[in-house]
Amino acid sequence: MPRFAANLTLLFTELPFLDRFDAAAEAGFEAVEVLFPYDDAAKDIRRRLIANGLQMVLINTPPPNWTGGPRGFAATPDGQERFRHDFKRALRFAQAFNATHLHIMAGAAEGDAARAAFVENLTWAAAQAPDQSLTIEPINRDDMPGYFLSNYALAADILAEVNAPNLHLQFDAYHAHKITGDMPATWEKVKHLTRHIQVGGIPDRHEPEAGVIDYPAWFRQLDDEGYAGWVSGEYHPAGRTEDGLSWIKGFG
Repeated sequence: MPRFAANLTLLFTELPFLDRFDAAAEAGFEAVEVLFPYDDAAKDIRRRLIANGLQMVLINTPPPNWTGGPRGFAATPDGQERFRHDFKRALRFAQAFNATHLHIMAGAAEGDAARAAFVENLTWAAAQAPDQSLTIEPINRDDMPGYFLSNYALAADILAEVNAPNLHLQFDAYHAHKITGDMPATWEKVKHLTRHIQVGGIPDRHEPEAGVIDYPAWFRQLDDEGYAGWVSGEYHPAGRTEDGLSWIKGFG
């Protein structure tokens, strides 16, 4: 069966942030991800991970102060200094948590200069942290207007140009559907590049159950294909988080 993780930025929000680690473990999760874990001390988060036997599978860069502001700077022309400063801090957090992946957010930008900046910054980051798995993720522009990396062909081209062994694709099935209208076909094109998966229902990004995307069938396909990474529930629960976990219980 796929290995499922809980996104604690979006799940168990009925609870204070640090208590969500306990709730995830009690619900049966063995791994979690946090989009921006920079408002709490790294040592406090690490204690919760250890106490609950949880693996941190992913965090995002940049830190912190992102609320209401830019979602990343990696594709910002002339933003190299800020990107490098932010990346180094995010990397320290990732290392403190032994995080499997560090997602580098491109931010809002467009054009050739933005592409060149993204490639340059990714190349630098991959060399700066050769032992850390890094990811990039196409995000749809309805949810995040102006986001630079909103195209899977572009993501594949950039990964090929950077050509770093520790840089991979992060595949969000919700975003894939919003971008292309055909998540299964998109998966077939990029699955060889993918090291981390996130899921959410269509159209409202609630629980990833059968519907527009047949998630149970896709999870079985992932098993058949030998996908070895994590599948993280990154969605807005329709009600209490615990009441909406039937999508995972059928898989143990």
